[in-house]
Amino acid sequence: MQGWPKTIGFLGGGNMAAALVKGLLQSKLVGPEHIVVSDVKRERLDALASAHGVGVTTDNHELAKSVDVLVIAVKPQVVDKALLAIGKDVSTKTLVVSVAAGVPIESLESRLADGVHVVRAMPNTPAIVLAGATALSAGTHATDSDMTTASQLFAAVGKTAILDEVLLDAVTGLSGSGPAYVMLIIEALADGGVKMGLHRDTSLMLAAQTVYGSAKLLLETGEHPGRLKDQVTSPGGTAIAGLHTLESGALRKTLIDAVETASLRAAQLGEQMAAKMRRG
Repeated sequence: MQGWPKTIGFLGGGNMAAALVKGLLQSKLVGPEHIVVSDVKRERLDALASAHGVGVTTDNHELAKSVDVLVIAVKPQVVDKALLAIGKDVSTKTLVVSVAAGVPIESLESRLADGVHVVRAMPNTPAIVLAGATALSAGTHATDSDMTTASQLFAAVGKTAILDEVLLDAVTGLSGSGPAYVMLIIEALADGGVKMGLHRDTSLMLAAQTVYGSAKLLLETGEHPGRLKDQVTSPGGTAIAGLHTLESGALRKTLIDAVETASLRAAQLGEQMAAKMRRG
């Protein structure tokens, strides 16, 4: 692939970093010799080195100086301290990609030298099993080439979309928080199966596989979900009876409201984070 291999450094070795390392290696975008992970927890580094053969370090300064792509994968509340420490080590030739939820591009850029290329990413937890959904937004100095690089990075763990940063709060409310909604739906479906006599393990497997298979069918056929729904809904049959109950319970409205509420909360948290970093 054009422009690869690049050296990729991860500042933070938690679940998202581990998912990206796994995806990058499985996709063969880079080899383990082109990945370095830094973390304060030695056991995390040892686990990543043992599982994947990647380089590990506890020296954030050296990491920032030596990589082509620096992925900020620490917790949001640690981002300010981390960037203040290494800001002067990051070259304007380095692409900085942040997966820290709620930290605006403006705040990230304020802790780095003028001209550093920044991309903000909003992935979700299914990236851990290489089935994530990630939205990407370009910083002030990010180029088309930078966005291509970031897209290739996250394509290794799922699907990607490039959006204006103003839409990332909506993404947080939909795909960022969405796994929690879907888990609740799966749990409720399984409870329904148990109520009707199915064993718990069997019911949970059937519920989870039904959600997985339905999503796969939608993505692979490109059909509208309403059309696929109608294919299951026979006149006077079981599915339409169940759908009537769901509509009576306002499932559609409740899910729309959940996305809206979570999006507004994301915006609120982002404003708080930006204000805190401005004060700092």
